[in-house]
Amino acid sequence: MRFDYAGPLGFGAGAAVVVGDGVAWADPAANFRSLVPAIPMLWASLGMVQAPAADALVFSLAEPQRAIWRFAGSDGDTLDVVATLTPERVLEAEWRRGGKVVARSRTRLDPQARPISARIDFPEAPARFELTVVAMDTAVVFPPALWRSRR
Repeated sequence: MRFDYAGPLGFGAGAAVVVGDGVAWADPAANFRSLVPAIPMLWASLGMVQAPAADALVFSLAEPQRAIWRFAGSDGDTLDVVATLTPERVLEAEWRRGGKVVARSRTRLDPQARPISARIDFPEAPARFELTVVAMDTAVVFPPALWRSRR
């Protein structure tokens, strides 16, 4: 995913290419890492739940109106995800490290489960990241200029 961003008043602008749970490149790298310290939370804010690490324990519960997952990693991190399956579709996630909440996200989805808006809160910082989806492009071919630095 190509991810372009800008902070309030244009400060902290940059771009990144995220593949799975890694960053192929970011420009500037420091801005992106501070903006989104947890790639699984970024994916959750876009309405997608990434597969857990191979050694993670996975717990789940399915109900008519919601589905719940907990991914418990061997590193002590947990990721809880709740998908509300009502007409007002929502995907919520909470990431904990050593039992302490690192980040929480809430994503509103359209009827086709595409993200409309999202917010990630980082209680320790305190900081938040909000996004509103204005367009989606499913182009198969990426032009070469997309992979170049923004400078």
